[in-house]
Amino acid sequence: MQPGIWQILIIAVLALLLFGGRGKISGLMGDAAKGIRAFRDGLKDGDAEKPRDERAGALPRTESEKEDLRS
Repeated sequence: MQPGIWQILIIAVLALLLFGGRGKISGLMGDAAKGIRAFRDGLKDGDAEKPRDERAGALPRTESEKEDLRS
């Protein structure tokens, strides 16, 4: 069974609506990509400014560092 002209036309119109230059899905995907990129840049900027020992998750290595945390 081969698709008829009407079936091909409907598929083409749907593809243009979804993925066309001003399609809703292509705009949403672009916005989502911008949001993910901004989130990653925010994560990089926060840790890059701090010294390695002061980054989140750094454990104290010496007894004096442990005492500083307790007080």
